[in-house]
Amino acid sequence: MSEKSSEVPENKDFPSGKPNAAGHFPREAENEFLSARDAAALLGVKLPTVYAYTSRGLIQSVPGGKGRSRRYRRRDLERLCARRDARAGHGPVAAAALRQGEPVMDSSITMISIENGPIYRGRSAIELAEEGRRFEWVAEGIWSGDWRERELPDGWRPESLGIDLEAVIRALPTRVEPLPVMSFVIPLLAAHDPGRFSWHPEAVLSRARFLLRRCAALLALGRDGIDAETAVTASLAAPSLAAAVGASFCLDLGEQEIAILDQALVLAADHELNASTFAARVAASTGTDLYGCISAALAALSGPRHGGAADRVDALLLEAGPADRVEEVVHDRQRRGEVIEGFAHPIYSPHSDPRGQMLLELARGLHEERAEVQSVVALVDAMQQGGFGGPSIDVGLVAVSRALALPAGSATALFALGRMVGWVAHSLEQYDAGFLVRPRARYREDPAARR
Repeated sequence: MSEKSSEVPENKDFPSGKPNAAGHFPREAENEFLSARDAAALLGVKLPTVYAYTSRGLIQSVPGGKGRSRRYRRRDLERLCARRDARAGHGPVAAAALRQGEPVMDSSITMISIENGPIYRGRSAIELAEEGRRFEWVAEGIWSGDWRERELPDGWRPESLGIDLEAVIRALPTRVEPLPVMSFVIPLLAAHDPGRFSWHPEAVLSRARFLLRRCAALLALGRDGIDAETAVTASLAAPSLAAAVGASFCLDLGEQEIAILDQALVLAADHELNASTFAARVAASTGTDLYGCISAALAALSGPRHGGAADRVDALLLEAGPADRVEEVVHDRQRRGEVIEGFAHPIYSPHSDPRGQMLLELARGLHEERAEVQSVVALVDAMQQGGFGGPSIDVGLVAVSRALALPAGSATALFALGRMVGWVAHSLEQYDAGFLVRPRARYREDPAARR
């Protein structure tokens, strides 16, 4: 099995990532995908090793545009390089750690098990979800490490939103997605809280409880016919969230729907040092208040390479329509060299993300007969048959949102609200650590720089 390595000419007539009639890719796609020979050179291995990594799900590939040739995703290659370089000495360790390489700092919050998913302070996230633990109870355990049975603090039941709702509505567009709403409102809540700079754990946690519940209710902004003031008074975070994102049944949820929302939030609560969590820790290391840490995390989450995965899965399914068309759409995108996000999570490769698989099964158990759920199942089947691995948590949250008939964008809202628990925990841990997160740059002269 062989491939020819060739220079990729610029071609402005074809979109990035799509080969032209001659099998060439535009220069932009060259940055994202490499030929097999270039991939082998980057890794410092032989071609059969590249093919072996691909078959194990460690590298994602797309058609090369000529014959049976394939091109290999640079991000996956760099991740493998990072793991290799992390064993080469102090400098390379530090550099490689910032690209999903070796651990970059100590933490007592979450350990990731390749087979079993995240472990929150000694408790498996999967098991906590299977046991039907309430989201708020799990949040308290992640923050304190105390998993004993106990009553929830009163802070989980705020009486008001804490801001001028009418003024906020006037400032927002008529239709707005949940993530921008959270990013807009949190600084307003900060401005209304003059004591926010207290770093004492109890003061931070008191704010965190109110912030989570208020954010769940404020997601109602930009949604027709949903009352945020009513949503904030719900007794649990799960039905409050369901009302806020505009579920067709609002607060009138059955026990099974409430349980599944709780499970989704629990599974999303933390995942070690992903990009948004690391952003929260960097902000916390400067001494900023909790609102600033959450705002930094939301800014990182808003990027398409982090929080945008669920939205892209949603968009693909809307484009595909019925389940019997999903496989065709998947094959068309792969033929054009487009990467379908939400599969083969790099940390779990070659295993599947257990959170995504559990959420998919929950959605099927709730409403497998719904066409919207069947489309997600068809997508997962098509990707697994193509050797692209199992669904990530992003796909699982899309499945749950569709099973509950939530509007588009709700999967990202579920992720953000659940992950806020982890952002709070890591901010507290960084406050306690007391050092400024300030990596050094290794200067490399740019040969294209003008003299």
